[in-house]
Amino acid sequence: MTHPISYRLANIDDVLTICELGQTLNAIHHVARPDIFTDATTEFGRDIMHWLSSLQDEDRATFLAERGSKAVGFVTVQVVKSLSPILQPMVVGRIGSIAVSELFRGSRVGSTLMKIAEGWALEHGAADMRLAVWEFNQQAVDFYQELGYEIRAFEMGKRVQTSADLAVNGLVEASSE
Repeated sequence: MTHPISYRLANIDDVLTICELGQTLNAIHHVARPDIFTDATTEFGRDIMHWLSSLQDEDRATFLAERGSKAVGFVTVQVVKSLSPILQPMVVGRIGSIAVSELFRGSRVGSTLMKIAEGWALEHGAADMRLAVWEFNQQAVDFYQELGYEIRAFEMGKRVQTSADLAVNGLVEASSE
């Protein structure tokens, strides 16, 4: 018998499950930007501190998708109130991370998790939803756009060279200290 997918609010006891599912995100990001993201690991406990706030803080929630007793996806969401005098006063729902096991991609698990997160944010006063996605992750960009998200801003970055990097490249003299 095939079990249907069920969805629930995650709790602190789910942290290792979320760490394990998060490795799919780690792998995608590490392959594209190993200079920024660490490699995926089987030592899931390494990431506990990263995910704990999504399970404990009142302004955040994590939802799990499960098939039977096996977790197949999760999404993290947070509500944030703008406090800047130059911005319209607004409560915003922010998607932090979403991960779906490879076997369940394309089965509406991700879009259902997003709808649940959006519903939670709406219940907590959000008037707008936002998220950040890396330019290299076109599959995610397409997914979000299919759900009605639009590109509103770009974050740009540049790696700067330290004095040691410049010395190695012969652009400055090495320090004699």
